[in-house]
Amino acid sequence: MKTVNDQPWLIQGGMGIAVSGWPLARAVASAGQLGVVSGTAIDVVFVRRLQDHGVDDSLRAVLDRFPLPSVVNEVVDKFATTRRIATEPYRAIQMLTHRNVQRSIDLLVLAAFVEVALAKEGHQGVVGINLLTKVQIPTVPTLFGAMLAGVDYVLMGAGVPTHIPGVLEQLARGQRVDLPLAVAGNVEAQKIPTLHFDPSRYLPSHNLERPKFLGIVSSHVLATALAKRSNGPVDGFIVERPNAGGHNAPPRGKFAVDSNGNPEYGERDRIDFDVLRGLEVPFWIGGGITSAQHVQDAFDVGATGVQVGTLFAYCRESGMSPDLRERILVAVRDESVEVATSMRASTTGYPFKVASVTGTTSEAAILAARERKCDLGYLREAYFKSDGTVGYRCPGEPTEIYVKKGGDLEDTIGRTCLCNGLMSTIGMGQLRAGGVEEPPIVTSGDCINEIRSLMVTGTDYSALDVIAHLRAGTVEDGLSEVVDDLNLP
Repeated sequence: MKTVNDQPWLIQGGMGIAVSGWPLARAVASAGQLGVVSGTAIDVVFVRRLQDHGVDDSLRAVLDRFPLPSVVNEVVDKFATTRRIATEPYRAIQMLTHRNVQRSIDLLVLAAFVEVALAKEGHQGVVGINLLTKVQIPTVPTLFGAMLAGVDYVLMGAGVPTHIPGVLEQLARGQRVDLPLAVAGNVEAQKIPTLHFDPSRYLPSHNLERPKFLGIVSSHVLATALAKRSNGPVDGFIVERPNAGGHNAPPRGKFAVDSNGNPEYGERDRIDFDVLRGLEVPFWIGGGITSAQHVQDAFDVGATGVQVGTLFAYCRESGMSPDLRERILVAVRDESVEVATSMRASTTGYPFKVASVTGTTSEAAILAARERKCDLGYLREAYFKSDGTVGYRCPGEPTEIYVKKGGDLEDTIGRTCLCNGLMSTIGMGQLRAGGVEEPPIVTSGDCINEIRSLMVTGTDYSALDVIAHLRAGTVEDGLSEVVDDLNLP
């Protein structure tokens, strides 16, 4: 199947938590482009799916290929033998720390293996996995599980992952990986914990294929730094502009906010494509890509192609809760949906895009009524306690607990729990006391209202419709042959 410059011209964005699940990635990869699964909170996603749906024949076939049957049996016995009913809360798993028990590591490896294996079934296309550099503890086991399933690409942003290319080399060779944990506080006076992972438990005598590594960056400056400082080869870059959904990089240097609290990006944030071309590796442009002309514009500046998230987030293969997706599509069709860049919503401190959708935490009353709780913990920060040991805290947890742990009260204002909110977005929200379900949060690129062009009939469209829409009329050499190969409508 032909691609542009022997690379996919289209990368489907890795939208977490599980909006970019295996059904979406499989559909895109089957069409000859790069389908991407989200690796964020993959362990919780997996066990909640087991509780809701159990193990069907397709999943059983994948589980039977996992090299450690004892892990499969333990997880299935615990989470899939009794089906959860809608009025019951999900059974929880232990929050991750640097003291992880083997059971937690095994679950991460298995969950990532299953997600990628399902995405790769039934086609010869390529599949990637997207992870956040900021979420450090589950990264290596998740990467290894994806590699066991033959993942073709690893995509990482939300930080500068200079260590990941080398980690991929170590995992491919079956070598143990030891990484220092990022810990806040007086590091010089304390002993920094190390995260350990030994792949020989799962695959003692075989090497794995090293996936290609694509760094997600916001500027040519970060791309250059990642290329120079990484401990292994960087195979390409995805350059995300500030109108992309999810987490954004803050503006460079001092910046102002507009009357709605959105950060204002300036000249220092302009992308220099001459510098990117000079790095002599492929790059894709993300953020605000909604038409074939945008694809052609990317080709014109030397890009291999584009990354697209928002258009795929609302297609029928998306992992978003069908009811929530339908409400958003109706709102876009009949009126419009506003998207704001919040400097407070995410506990990471990064700007975060939030779509204004009724019934979600974008409404002040719903956010205020939500009980502050941190029981998933992926965005927690490790910190040194007064006795020199390591603890964990999050600005989204109960205020008094965060402050007691040495956190700044100011950091808690306006924060929400992305972990629980995004689980609700995919229809797996936890039930609290009194049957109250965690409210969802919807993140989207600024261009959300441009999905109207895909709603030709009704409010439903497919991943293939997105691909056909983006390539329509494109004149790049070779793209017409891709269209013929795919037999797209």
